[in-house]
Amino acid sequence: MAFLLIHGLEGSGPEHWQSWLARRLRVRGLDVAYPSLPEADSPRLDRWLDALAAELARLPAAETTVLCHSLGSLLWLHHAARRPSQQVARALLVAPPQPDEEDPPSVGFRPVPLDRAGVAAAARETRLVCSTNDPWCLPETSRRIGEATGIPIDWIEQAGHINTDAGYGPWPAVEAWALGESEHPVATD
Repeated sequence: MAFLLIHGLEGSGPEHWQSWLARRLRVRGLDVAYPSLPEADSPRLDRWLDALAAELARLPAAETTVLCHSLGSLLWLHHAARRPSQQVARALLVAPPQPDEEDPPSVGFRPVPLDRAGVAAAARETRLVCSTNDPWCLPETSRRIGEATGIPIDWIEQAGHINTDAGYGPWPAVEAWALGESEHPVATD
């Protein structure tokens, strides 16, 4: 079992759910890659794709779960559209930001290819986790991403951008999903 965590714009701080999850998985002795992507404050798609390819090349693809946040989710969709030769086990795209309008700090990420066949080629299972009040991706946009790519969405009520500011440091449900102990990365009552 191996894990690759891909942060978003400006990276994820030490209290972010990705940092928490990386620590938790490493304590279990699992293979965890959590790279600092180049120029996180002003990323370029080509450099991030190169970094992603390098990380994927060193991990056992068939056993790898990829967990992306924010701009990292858009990076994964670009990767998927390139129809990778090796398929990972699972991919989780958390709080993908607006896929259409270019944001000056992230050169080349938008528009995002919403390639259903590419998503299927990149991972055996892919899920989206979206919030009902994400300021960077409104629910109707999240639904459009899910419909275009065929990715099921797990919704979290009023969770903002599902980051530290929204209270997402420790996130036991995503840990259980990552470990294969749950079908859904959000708590279901």
